[in-house]
Amino acid sequence: MTLTSPIRAPRGTSLSCRGWHQEAALRMLMNNLDPEVAERPENLVVYGGAGKAARDWASYHRIVDTLRRLKNDETLLVQSGKPVGVFRTHDQAPRVLLANSWIVPRWATWDRFRQLEAEGLTMYGQMTAGSWIYIGTQGILQGTYETFAACARQHFGGDLSGRLVVTAGLGGMGGAQPLAATMNGAVFLGIDVDEGRIQRRVDQGYCDRIAHDLDEALDVLEGACEQRKPLSVGLVGNAAEVLPELVRRGLEVDVVTDQTSAHDLRLGYLPAGYGLEAAEVFRTSDPTGYQEAVLDSMEAHVSALLALQRAGTVAFDYGNNLRGQVADHRGRADAFEVPGFVPEYIRPLFCRGSGPFRWAALSGDAGDIAATDAALLDLFPENEHLHRWIKLAQEKVQFQGLPARICWLEYGERAEAGERFNWLVETGRVSAPLVIGRDHLDTGSVASPNRETEGMKDGSDAIGDWPLLNAMLNTACGATWVSLHHGGGVGIGYSMHSGMVCVADGTESGGQRLERVLTADPGTGVMRHADAGYDIAIDTARERGVDLPSVGAGA
Repeated sequence: MTLTSPIRAPRGTSLSCRGWHQEAALRMLMNNLDPEVAERPENLVVYGGAGKAARDWASYHRIVDTLRRLKNDETLLVQSGKPVGVFRTHDQAPRVLLANSWIVPRWATWDRFRQLEAEGLTMYGQMTAGSWIYIGTQGILQGTYETFAACARQHFGGDLSGRLVVTAGLGGMGGAQPLAATMNGAVFLGIDVDEGRIQRRVDQGYCDRIAHDLDEALDVLEGACEQRKPLSVGLVGNAAEVLPELVRRGLEVDVVTDQTSAHDLRLGYLPAGYGLEAAEVFRTSDPTGYQEAVLDSMEAHVSALLALQRAGTVAFDYGNNLRGQVADHRGRADAFEVPGFVPEYIRPLFCRGSGPFRWAALSGDAGDIAATDAALLDLFPENEHLHRWIKLAQEKVQFQGLPARICWLEYGERAEAGERFNWLVETGRVSAPLVIGRDHLDTGSVASPNRETEGMKDGSDAIGDWPLLNAMLNTACGATWVSLHHGGGVGIGYSMHSGMVCVADGTESGGQRLERVLTADPGTGVMRHADAGYDIAIDTARERGVDLPSVGAGA
């Protein structure tokens, strides 16, 4: 069974399911595979190298069929992209529970995962691919914007104007980097081996132009730096070749980072000297040799990052496990001299329960997103940062698939937004229900020692209880669907994380669910960071009434 025609989520107010919560799951699953959204929809791949929405096409169609018959007091269970059971629960229970990519820890390696995947027993769900809440490159845009903004505040007086930012990886997630950088005033060079990916970012308004030659790109960028004019250039090339060349030339780079698909040695990161077709032949004919060649290139890549850092460039890893791969497979512990972006820039936001809140208009009407934008600006009139972000997003972000928006909101703010959104639906100010979710890269939903939980104050980087508690709590609160994943972002064996989605359907019952979920979900982030001893989180908990029995208590 294969894809015979492009998948596109239904629009409008007509239901194909027995309720809006089931309809929301159906539409967001389909939206994940919309050609405007997914990287390789013909293979069910949404983003992140091999992150899939369903295990295979037979499973996809069974999920769709089951959602259409699912009753309002039933819950569908999905095991790594395959629907495996429907059970009677109750009307405020989740309609779908998903578990993706889990393997008993002793066996949780890429080799064992691939063996099980080849046997048809599992799939790689990434983060929002297998949890049906990917909204395209916009999904990570504000997080990347916030990271560059924090970098500007710490190192450049709050402004990246005239500063050269260099990175690699312009796929579904990394493709947010050029626009996030120029939103902060920067001049940007992004490297990717796949010309099609760069062109897609240009077509979608995330990148200004494409270049095929380094000298050509640098000439354009030099002029932009001199004029202090924001500009982004996507260069077709391999980071393992281009970055060492920048070092050799002694180019003055202000900021360097990375978002290549380094989490997977087999799919995503291409070895130096190979184009897409040649790499596929190499990968298929000699998988072990291919992985060693990838590691050779990754090591050269990391060495160039370290050389730029020593020359005075601000360097940080944006978190797809480039450092971890060369540290684990090549003994390069010095890779972690390049800090991660979360401990360097984002953790104070996490401590306040702030993270990547997102929503989509199930109607397909962009006017519904305009109404939610206006509602947020009215709801938080004194939040200048939020106002600036919403206006930038309105001006610069093209929708992919169903119209959607991302914005970082704190503990307390998310519940207020949910209440207002439900009112918009109830009063007809938007034409259909809204689906509210978030990235798994959030304040309390992930354990990932090489990324979100790197360098925790109390040494709890690898403690995996927190995302499990988050998922169980969101289930108890009645989220519309809840997911629990392994390996997203940084690869199999390196992370555990959970997701939730809740529907604003304009009903009293929906409002109750939203209030519980959108309070508890970010509350687990305040809890997790307060428990680790972060003063910002402890103060947030005290100020906003988060009940934490062990924080401040004696031994």
